[in-house]
Formats: sequence, structure tokens, C-alpha cells
Amino acid sequence: MIAMKPLIKNSIIVILLFGTAIYLPSCKEVMTLPVVALTYVSEITQTSAITGGTVTDDGDAPVTEFGICWSTSPNPTIGINKKNIGAGIGSFTVSINGLTANTKYFVRAYAISSAGTSYGNEVTFTTASTVPIVKTTSVTEITVASAVIGSSITSDGGQNIIDKGICWATNPNPTIDIRRTSWGSFDGTKTFPDIIYDLHPSTKYYVRAYAINAVGIAYGDELTFTTLAVSPIIFNPDLAYGSVADADGNLYKIIQIGNQTWMAENLRTTKFNDGESIPLVTGDIEWEKLTTPGYCWYDNDPSSYKDPYGALYNWYAVNTEKLCPEGWHVPANAEWNILSNYLGADAGGKMKETGTIKWVNPNTGASNVSGFTAIPGGSRDPFYQEWRYSTFGYLGYNSSWWSATEHSSPNVGYAAWLFSDKSTFSNEFQAVKIAGLSVRCLKD
Repeated sequence: MIAMKPLIKNSIIVILLFGTAIYLPSCKEVMTLPVVALTYVSEITQTSAITGGTVTDDGDAPVTEFGICWSTSPNPTIGINKKNIGAGIGSFTVSINGLTANTKYFVRAYAISSAGTSYGNEVTFTTASTVPIVKTTSVTEITVASAVIGSSITSDGGQNIIDKGICWATNPNPTIDIRRTSWGSFDGTKTFPDIIYDLHPSTKYYVRAYAINAVGIAYGDELTFTTLAVSPIIFNPDLAYGSVADADGNLYKIIQIGNQTWMAENLRTTKFNDGESIPLVTGDIEWEKLTTPGYCWYDNDPSSYKDPYGALYNWYAVNTEKLCPEGWHVPANAEWNILSNYLGADAGGKMKETGTIKWVNPNTGASNVSGFTAIPGGSRDPFYQEWRYSTFGYLGYNSSWWSATEHSSPNVGYAAWLFSDKSTFSNEFQAVKIAGLSVRCLKD
């Protein structure tokens, strides 16, 4: 039923011929705003939606325009975003385009007549999620075998991040199907640096950050860098070094520090001092299961890393007491402590090779006044790390050498460590016996 229109009474006085005045009321219909409603929103995508509505009453004035208006804030008006559909009354359907993914919108139908502009009920909807937005921001701390890649996830696309990391290759447009780090899931956005290993010296690499959610995978911009070349060891030119040979015939510089005589290079022998070969173990699973002596080269690449970084040995090779040349031995904790105490404050800096060719910045306190000439040979983890895509790591970041002292726990040994960002010397670190660490020998 259509409601009665409001009436306005106007006074009309009619003067009769006989001089009698008669008061006659009259009625005039008043125009009202149109009646419009939004009835549905459907087919919502990342950038569009379909809406429908109807103009049910023109308010006794022609509807000259009707349509929809929308905003990311409540109560949208035609002064923000609108779409003119037509004129008159009736039902309508319209598509809204150019929307932003994963965004809440407020939408209303509107109608305009000479009486003014009317708005219908407000409806809200949220556009569909999208892939994350990820950026590859920087490449720093480039070494012969690694680099630090900066990245930032600025939007999760409306879905939780399933995985994130860095992918790289020696050809453009690397994908996660080639090489990647993997850091797993998290909620929201994040900025993070990521160290990538398993690189080769003097090689150009292409790198991209990636992030994955339920919608799909997104890649950041591609950056390129070239790893450093392997360089010779920089010994202290102001000191006099001697030499000693191992069972393979490799020659090593040696240096006297206090009352001790140390190798000034990492051991790289493939034989015990009785001539028996040390098993070379390249496979990750085989290495992890070892309970007997074994050695490897960093990244299983002797042509690149044998000189100057030396080999990596497990604790079982150390425990044979045959690893060093005759008349030499792997130092125990007490002997490492003698060295540290003799060098005193900032002992680590006094032991490290100078410069930032092998050591990454800042190589804190490095002076090598002792002649020990520590270089950051990295290590081999006992277990494969998917987030690193390699069991080898930290070349350029730390030096780690076995101690002959056995820990009370059956699967643990001791080691000495130096770090790029510290000038101190750290002894009696614990390391599992199946780790691959460097070895320095001490004269008997």
C-alpha cells in the first residue's frame, strides 16, 4: 500500500457576489526523498565486487540519477567514490572495480531527485586475499662462500605466511625450486636478514626474497652480487715463522707464542701420522651417523677451500691422537688457556688475521700481533638444516678448533672459538662430536 502524501493547507477566500466571504481550504502534495536500498554484494575478488539494489519510490519527483558509492570508512557518500547507473526507479546490478585486495569496504546505494540525495542501507564486504608483498632489500657481508640478504614482508596478503626465505641461482629469476632458505610460518609482516651459504668463490649470483601464503608465492625484486675470490693467508710480516710438514707432505708455518709453538695454519692432512688414510665423508647422512674418524672439505670443495682454510674433522679423528704430525698434538683445554692467558686482554684480536677479506666486517680488534693468524674456516653442522640448505656454514664469521679434552657427556667434546664481531677468545665451548671443526696443532 502506498502511503498518503502529506498535505499543506492553503487558505483561499472566495468573495461571493452577495458580499459574503467563504473560507475554502486547498491541498498541495509535497515531494520527498527517493527510497533506495542495497540488496546484495557478491562475486568478491581481490579487486572487484558485484552489487545490486533497487529504487522503490521516487518521492513524487523524477529520479535523475541513482547508483552506488563506496569507501573504506563508514557512511560513504557520492563525494568519495560513486558509480552512476541510470535514472528512474527499479532494480539494478553494478560492478565495482579497482579495489584493493584484503580491504574492508563500506557501500551504499544512492538516488538523486529535485528533493535531494538519499542513501540506502550500508553494507560491508572485504576483498579477497592476495599473495604476500615481499621485497629484496640488500646484499651485504659477501664472502667467498656466503652473503647476507636483507628482505622485508610488507603485507601478508590477508593470510598467514606459510614459508619465507631467500632463493638464489647463477642465472636470472631464481625460484624456490633451485636453492632456497626456509624459515617457516609466522603471522603478520616482518623484516629479516638471511645468510645464504653453499656459494662458490668468484661467482655471480642472482637472488630474490620470497614469501608464501595460502593464495600463492610472491618474489621480491632480483638483486645480483659476486662472491669474493679465495685469497692467500696474510701472515704477520714482522714475525719469523718456522715450518713443519704433515703426513701428506703439506707444509705449515709455525710460530712461537710465549713458551708454546703453534701451527699458524689450519690442518689439512688426509692421513694420520702413521700413514693411514682418514675417511673422507661427503654425504650429510653418512656424516651425521659417524662414530669413527672422518674429515671433509668445506662445501665438499677442496679446490676452493683446502688452501687456505684447511680441512674439517670430527672429534673421533682428534681422539685417535694420530691426527697431528709426529711431535705435535691437538691441544687440550688447559693448553688453549695458556695461550689465552699469555696474550691477555683481547686475546682473540691478537690471534686473528687482519683485514676483512676472509673475515667479514667488523673483524673486531684484529691485529695478529701473536702471529697465530686465525682465519674463519667455518664448520660443518652434524645435522642438515633446511633453513640453510647446507650443513656447512659460518665461513667468514668464526674460527672453531677442536680441543683434545673430552666432555663428561658421551657425545660432546670441547672446542675453542673466535668470532668476527669479538676481540675475545672463547675456550671450552661445547660441540657435539660429529661436528666438523678445524684443527690447530701444538708442538709437544
